[in-house]
Amino acid sequence: MYNLLKGKRGIIFGALDSNSIAWKVAERAHEEGATFVLTNAPIAMRMGAINKLAEQTNSTVIPADATSMEDLQNLVDKSVEILGGKIDFVLHSIGMSMNVRKGKHYTDSNYDFTHKGFDISALSFHRVMNVLYNSNAMNDWGSIVALSYMAAQRVFPDYNDMADNKAYLESVARSFGYFFGQQNKVRVNTISQSPTPTTAGNGVKGFDGFIAYAEKMSPLGNATALECADYTISLFSDLTKKVTLQNLFHDGGFSNMGVSNPIMENFMSNFENERKEE
Repeated sequence: MYNLLKGKRGIIFGALDSNSIAWKVAERAHEEGATFVLTNAPIAMRMGAINKLAEQTNSTVIPADATSMEDLQNLVDKSVEILGGKIDFVLHSIGMSMNVRKGKHYTDSNYDFTHKGFDISALSFHRVMNVLYNSNAMNDWGSIVALSYMAAQRVFPDYNDMADNKAYLESVARSFGYFFGQQNKVRVNTISQSPTPTTAGNGVKGFDGFIAYAEKMSPLGNATALECADYTISLFSDLTKKVTLQNLFHDGGFSNMGVSNPIMENFMSNFENERKEE
C-alpha cells in the first residue's frame, strides 16, 4: 500500500464482524502501517468475531462500554501504555436504537429506549473526546472520525430516532472539534456514508429500499464499506491536516441530487400503469 499511517497509533471502536465499516478500517489501517487497539462493548464482543480481527491485525482488544466514563478512561490509559505513546487517530463507529430493534414507531417512542440509544449512539462520542481531551492523550495533528448518515439532515421515516442521534453526533464533532483544534491541532470530522449493509444497518426497517433508492439516485452509485474505510484512512493521514469540523458526504453524489433519470423513469412508469388501471 502507501504507508499512509506508518508509525501512527489509534483506537477503533465498533468492529463487530467482517461487514462492519470499522472492521474494514482496521484492516486498511493495518495495511497502511498503523498499530491500534480494538474496542467494543462486552455484549457486542460476545456477538461478533473481534478476536479474529485482532489476530489478523496484531492488535489488542480492550472491552469498553462507551457510555461509561470509567471504562473509557481505562481504555485510553491502557491504549497509550500498550501502543507506547499518545494516540494519532480514533474511529467512533457506534450506533444502536432500541426503538428500532423493538419495532417502536417514531411517533410512539419508548423514551427509555430513546435515552439509551442516544447515550450509546451519540453522547458516547462526546464522552470519548472528553476522556481523550482531558487526559491529553492525543498527539498534535491527530484525527478523530465518527460515522454518520444523511438522515441527520433529511427525513428517512423508518430510520427513526437514529436520525436524531446522528444530528447530535455531527453537532458534537463541530463543537468539540473547535476545542480540540485549539489545544492540539486535532481535527474532528464525521463521514456521512451511503446506506451500507452492515449488521446495524440491516436492523432498520426498509433498509434494502434505502440502498436500492440511493444506488439509482447516485451518479457514482453507493459507496461500499471498503471504500468508506479508504476514505477514513485518508482522514487519519497527514494528507488532510487542515480538514476539520466537517460532515463529509461519502455517498456517490447522492446528497446533492434532486432526482435522477432512473428514478424519474421508474416513477413515470408506475404513474402510467396507475392511470391505465383507473
